[in-house]
Amino acid sequence: MVPVVDLSRRGAAHAAEFTERVAEIVRRGSYLLAAETEGFEREFAAWLGAPHVVAVASGASALQLALAAAGVGPGDEVIVPAFTAVPTAAAVAAVGATPVPVDVEADTANLDPAHVASARTDRTRAVIVVHLYGRPATLPTTDLPIIEDAAQAHGAVTDHGRSAATAYSFYPTKNLGGIGDGGAVVTHDGALADRARRLRVHGMTDQYVHHAVSQNFRMSEIEAAWLRIGLRDLASGNARRREIAGRYRAAAPELPWQAPSDDHVHHLCVTRVRNRDAVREQLAACGIGTGVHYPLALTQQPAYVRFARHACPQAEAWAAECVSVPCFPELTEPEVDHVAQALAAIVREPAT
Repeated sequence: MVPVVDLSRRGAAHAAEFTERVAEIVRRGSYLLAAETEGFEREFAAWLGAPHVVAVASGASALQLALAAAGVGPGDEVIVPAFTAVPTAAAVAAVGATPVPVDVEADTANLDPAHVASARTDRTRAVIVVHLYGRPATLPTTDLPIIEDAAQAHGAVTDHGRSAATAYSFYPTKNLGGIGDGGAVVTHDGALADRARRLRVHGMTDQYVHHAVSQNFRMSEIEAAWLRIGLRDLASGNARRREIAGRYRAAAPELPWQAPSDDHVHHLCVTRVRNRDAVREQLAACGIGTGVHYPLALTQQPAYVRFARHACPQAEAWAAECVSVPCFPELTEPEVDHVAQALAAIVREPAT
């Protein structure tokens, strides 16, 4: 079976060096907010070309802290795309605000900027734009603070000064994936970065002196050490993802793919099919794994349907038809060829 992702391949490449780094962390006896975390923040900032990186415990906490540091809180509303992973909306709820889902573009699956103005109320305090699957989204023209959810888009965001902050996830499957959970708040705003740093340690400014109500959102030194190793391969890994996705598109141009972008980093390679279950069965019979990211729009999620105010037909259509196919840097050439041939066969002989 060609897997949708196989983390053991990445792990095998870095196991020896990582073991040495962990041993050094143990020898130093500093496990939080020490040399590895500081080194990762510095190196990731340089890789992105951004002045401030705050390493935190997860991508969801990066979104939550970015919102809180931007002043979003109880009673506020935040516009979010209706087609996204649930943590986008969960982060809004975590700061006491209300997520307001709006529809996405039919060709990109990203938030449709045309819907922002109509969804805005006198309680709206921010907009979250998700770069879904690694394809850059168009930022809306608005005076509202914009938070970019780049959990799947390491390398796709080329200008971090256009928004108040950008949140990254280092969940293991991500383009820059960790050995556990992890995330980062990236910003050009030094004051916002300072607030995020305080909020990740219980709102503490000095030892046991707390100037804000918050919780623990620290990244571990072990996670930071793994990320520093993985960061070296991120650019080449993104290039390999683009190559693989390009070969699939060339083999099956009739399939409806996300609209192309030169900056797409293809965290996921996703097409749409109306007969999804049959197509997945057909690919499985060829020894090819698939995934569904995501089977429900926010307007269909049991816990979030109460926030729905606007019809979101494009988001719900993506949820009904999306299929993720294998696309990660460690795929072998025979595996890529096999998937490409199977995708081409779907077009020639549609599953029914």
